[in-house]
Amino acid sequence: MTVTAARDGAADSGDLAALGYSQQLHRGLGPFASFASGFSFVSILTTVFQLFILGFAFGGPAYIWTWPLVFVGQFAVALVFAELSARYPIAGAIYQWSRRVSTDPVGWMAGWLMQIGYIISVAAIAIALQAVLPEVWSGFQLVGGDPSPTSPSGALNAILLGSICIALCVVIASFGVTKMAAITRVGVTFEIAGVILVIVLLFAHAQRGPSVVFETNGVQGGGSYVFPFLASMLMAAYVMYGFDSAAELSEETNDPRRTAPKAITRCMLISALGGGLLILAALMAAPDIAGPELGSQGIAWVVTSQLGETLGRIVLAIVAISIFSAALAISASATRVMFSMARDGLLPFSKALAHVSPRTHTPILPGVVVGMLSIGVLLINLGQTSVFATVTSVSVVIVYLAYLFVTVPLLWHRLRGNRAHAPDAAYFTLGRWGLPVNLVAVLFGAFLLVNVGWPRAAVYDPTGQGWVLRYSALLSVVVAVGLGLLAYRVMRRQRERAAARVG
Repeated sequence: MTVTAARDGAADSGDLAALGYSQQLHRGLGPFASFASGFSFVSILTTVFQLFILGFAFGGPAYIWTWPLVFVGQFAVALVFAELSARYPIAGAIYQWSRRVSTDPVGWMAGWLMQIGYIISVAAIAIALQAVLPEVWSGFQLVGGDPSPTSPSGALNAILLGSICIALCVVIASFGVTKMAAITRVGVTFEIAGVILVIVLLFAHAQRGPSVVFETNGVQGGGSYVFPFLASMLMAAYVMYGFDSAAELSEETNDPRRTAPKAITRCMLISALGGGLLILAALMAAPDIAGPELGSQGIAWVVTSQLGETLGRIVLAIVAISIFSAALAISASATRVMFSMARDGLLPFSKALAHVSPRTHTPILPGVVVGMLSIGVLLINLGQTSVFATVTSVSVVIVYLAYLFVTVPLLWHRLRGNRAHAPDAAYFTLGRWGLPVNLVAVLFGAFLLVNVGWPRAAVYDPTGQGWVLRYSALLSVVVAVGLGLLAYRVMRRQRERAAARVG
């Protein structure tokens, strides 16, 4: 792996022009802001708090071993993306990389899938506020009296809080990337401080030793632990994606060829270390490792039980800040994908969606559209909280599929010795490790895609509503790809007719 010193930032616009685009967006992001965009997307304080119960319910304390396994596979993907971010520093990263290492239709499909995955992810992270804010202050329960996310009033309130969060993200983003990045940096600072605080305090209140990581709580019954272990891997798989967010802002980053690769890799390394320690600290500090509260309330129960109500509320307030920062980062990524595809004339109303505000030098309409669609996704939660959890799982499957639209064709080029898309050794390259790392990225990515999408009733149909929900991941992928192919065909015909009229 090779990284060299920074070069003159004045060349960034020239690089972009060489790739076919003029500089329209404002370059106002430095190294920390670039890192913050990726770290906020992963948001371990939010996602580990939120999803601890998923892994623990399936695998017991020993599920923690899925964390380093998923990290290895996803870090391989991150390294491949780091190379591409140095080679092609363009907004709409996954879409742009895929179409350049493969074909325009493949790239379009990657962008289409990422757009769907991002929009659902915005809604999924925003709705998590319901599990936090009413616990901090009862006044955040705007409707009804029961704050439980699974109750009718809790589900409705979750939509309201989530909608307010998304609307604020749209407003902030419209003021430009510099102001948006300032808020993201504050959120990341709070999150890192919060993670360190929680880890230190929970270790200080440890009730048992680290040997707890070898306990399964008998989740396997009389059978093998392999299947519960594979199911518990979903927790880590749900957390460790979105690191490519730093690359989505490449056109707004100073010296992106050097900055984006570092941001991607550092985001993964710090997230993996912090998240792993957070899980371990929670397992060691839990008052009762077999208690039902640990499986139903997760780390929040451990924090409030061991640290007291006041300190527990402070921690939950930091989690709420992290949730908002994550929603801002994810919506920004979704906006850049939409802008990048519209700039190439590949979306309906492309001219309007590709417009960049001359005052803020940011695409405003894509942010509004992303916000409206994300709020539309939130409405699924109205009396159907179990279905919303299923939809969230589907979004992760779709994103992992989109990642393969980049890593697979790039591996094909490596195997054939094609150097057309070789990483730029002047900025970031894996060197001779490129082929094995790319191979791991493809194999593990395919494995996670199958494992996350496997039709487990406990994941996709916990209330037993029918086979459609159970197989919703597979069905959704088929529908998303089918609609994507149809939409691409329509857009291509429109472009051909427009070109014919000009000719």
